[in-house]
Amino acid sequence: MAKEEKEQVGPKRVILIGGSSSGKTTLCQYIVQEDLHYHKTQTVQIVNKNLIDTPGEYLESDNLRGALTVTAADADVIVLVQDATENGTMFWPAYSTMFAKPAVGVVTKSDIATEKQIEIAKKYLTMAGARQLFVTSSIAGTGFEDFLEYLEYPKRTEQAE
Repeated sequence: MAKEEKEQVGPKRVILIGGSSSGKTTLCQYIVQEDLHYHKTQTVQIVNKNLIDTPGEYLESDNLRGALTVTAADADVIVLVQDATENGTMFWPAYSTMFAKPAVGVVTKSDIATEKQIEIAKKYLTMAGARQLFVTSSIAGTGFEDFLEYLEYPKRTEQAE
């Protein structure tokens, strides 16, 4: 008998992978409509049951990269996060193929980056295997509509003051 495919209910479960200070935690805070505040992610954090926030060191250290592969087993989608203002990338070509799951790319900090920096960040993500790209700024609140729709999150509502 064929194994029944589980029915997706609610938003896709995603793992956010990127270097330190790339904007993964801020991205999570924006998606779940929390106040934006910086804190260093020290361990894998599950946010709102569907967002897996990972420390940048897991990508940056050869000894810790395996933890990303194991943690990604619980995700539906791999989200590669690239800071547009970062010189260089931690993602090597075809990086996403190690997960055997769909990967998308999110360029962060577009509000403080030049157009050239944004285009370079998009190239890094495409080379890493991201099938779809989203250019965002959590501070300016831009570029999220298509990303939230892709993740099957409800549209963001402005919080009452």
